[in-house]
Amino acid sequence: MNWMLINFCVFSVGSVFSVRIFRITRLILIKFGYPCINLYNRLFLFIIFRFIESLHMELNDLSFIIRKCIFEVHKNLGPGLLESIYEDALYIELEQCKLAVKRQVGIPVNYKGVNLGHGFRADLIVEGKVIIEIKSVEFLNRVHSKQVLTYLKLMNMKLGILVNFNESYISDQESIIRLMI
Repeated sequence: MNWMLINFCVFSVGSVFSVRIFRITRLILIKFGYPCINLYNRLFLFIIFRFIESLHMELNDLSFIIRKCIFEVHKNLGPGLLESIYEDALYIELEQCKLAVKRQVGIPVNYKGVNLGHGFRADLIVEGKVIIEIKSVEFLNRVHSKQVLTYLKLMNMKLGILVNFNESYISDQESIIRLMI
């Protein structure tokens, strides 16, 4: 049982992306009193758990920080500017929050194993987990949502945020749309 418990921990570290699983694993180790695990193994497991917990940020937490930055940009700039200006400002806000952000990332399209090139560009990709598509239009259409969903599918990501800065008041339901696949 001792080695099965250790193997379970190592397997969890390598393949599971949820902090909850890591916490459950740690609680199991504590509950069983680390049976037959020497001090070095305890230290190793402790460091692994702490490292993974510090690196892992759940999508909801990340989404909250992104929305906060969107509100800050809109509060300072207001509506009516070009998308590129909002992109620059949001990039600055996200970097000030110590998030890894990439701009204008090319999205490759493959058809039956053949790369068709970079036909699409995501405005911002945050922490390699979230695609942000910025718009400055009168109304968001269904095609804008479908565009983000296509980007998510092509990039194998789970969360996309579509934001329209050309609104006098930004709201979570109308101007900021969370899309998940």
